[in-house]
Amino acid sequence: MTLTLWFIFGLMTAAALFAVLWPLGRYPRAGRGGSDVMVLNAISLHGGLCGSWVRSVWRAKFTVETLIAHWREHGLPEYAQFDNGTIFLGNRMYRDAFGRVIRLCLQLGVTPVFAPPKETGFQASIENYNGRWQAKVWIRFEHKDLPALSQQSDRFVKAARHRSASRLDAAPPRRPFPHGWKLNLQLPLQGTVIFLRRTNDRGTVEVLLRPYLVDPLWPHRLVRIEVDLSNHEIRFYRLRRRQPDQQPLIKTVPYTPPTKPFRDHL
Repeated sequence: MTLTLWFIFGLMTAAALFAVLWPLGRYPRAGRGGSDVMVLNAISLHGGLCGSWVRSVWRAKFTVETLIAHWREHGLPEYAQFDNGTIFLGNRMYRDAFGRVIRLCLQLGVTPVFAPPKETGFQASIENYNGRWQAKVWIRFEHKDLPALSQQSDRFVKAARHRSASRLDAAPPRRPFPHGWKLNLQLPLQGTVIFLRRTNDRGTVEVLLRPYLVDPLWPHRLVRIEVDLSNHEIRFYRLRRRQPDQQPLIKTVPYTPPTKPFRDHL
């Protein structure tokens, strides 16, 4: 069997940091009669804790199950940064969509952060792990089928964790996963979701398919947007890469979270 590889990469971090999941496109290696493969990769900023999960397809439901298992074993981060794919963000056909992954994070006290689209420099750590996984697993070996690829990937992860054992021991502790916890997708939305975005030439930015005028004197600039679901407001902050510690508040606007029952086939 010939396999065609798709990548979804993640950065699962220790406490007070964040996690990133990045779809990095398709590598057309398979010919006719081949099978598609999707890989979810993860690595922490503190400790270098890595993980790789191989499936023939990834959906939001599978991503939630994987995150629960990973966080149950290794503890909860304070932040989890994702790209803007539908399996992470939710259905982008409608305004104010909060998908399964967002609801999972909020119910566990993990703040989801969505990276700015088409921006460089925000995924350097996971791109490095991407290259390592490709070189050591995908390119180095021939994989006759999905189980064979998964076994080789597991061996790579085990070896990588062994090499980073000293870093893992020195990493900040994570919060423990709550005992007896169960996900309830119908609970009211509470907590904060953060979006990193760039304004257009008019100083306007789009969040959850809604346009917001941030500042006409802040065109083509990065902003941090906090959608506060508990206090029913959205806060906009200036964001400079050269001065990441200086993020002044620009404006605050009221926001009403959606109250319709959650429905999602993803």
